[in-house]
Amino acid sequence: MLRLSKLTDYAVVVLVRLSHADTVQTSPGIAASIGVPEPTVAKVLKTLAAGGLVASQRGARGGYRLMRQLAAIPIADVIAAIDGPIALTACVDGTTGSCESESLCPVRGRWDPVNEAIHLALSSITLADMQEAAIPRAFRLPAPRATLLSPGPSPGPASGPSPGLSAGLSNGLSTGPIAAE
Repeated sequence: MLRLSKLTDYAVVVLVRLSHADTVQTSPGIAASIGVPEPTVAKVLKTLAAGGLVASQRGARGGYRLMRQLAAIPIADVIAAIDGPIALTACVDGTTGSCESESLCPVRGRWDPVNEAIHLALSSITLADMQEAAIPRAFRLPAPRATLLSPGPSPGPASGPSPGLSAGLSNGLSTGPIAAE
């Protein structure tokens, strides 16, 4: 099973929390607001600072702040900062001699495309996407519509249910209540 560490999960929460203020925030303040013990938050912040995702400011008015906007921080960067490079197996992380059966392995090098696909997927999701996904659909603001540069009819919504939805309905599967967007 692929599972992120608790520290990576906490790091995402800490980074999203840091985005809520324009000023520096302290480790105890962040810990109190997210319900994670302060020593854990301090450890996460120190690791994120080493990874270049947050900056620390010393002194009486010290604390931490984001180095980039949430939209510019992919989940892959957070994972790499906390847990190191994304690698499914020991032979994918680029080190040699980390597996005793490496020279005889029939799938040696075959994990690379899988690892690359996972890395690409995690690189395409930002913390801003994660923050938006935490808001129930009913409370999300609609995305701004792009204006057409050339005159002409605008494409309207597709008629009828999507193929995936109609396939599910024809199989007798219940789709549950559909929330209005």
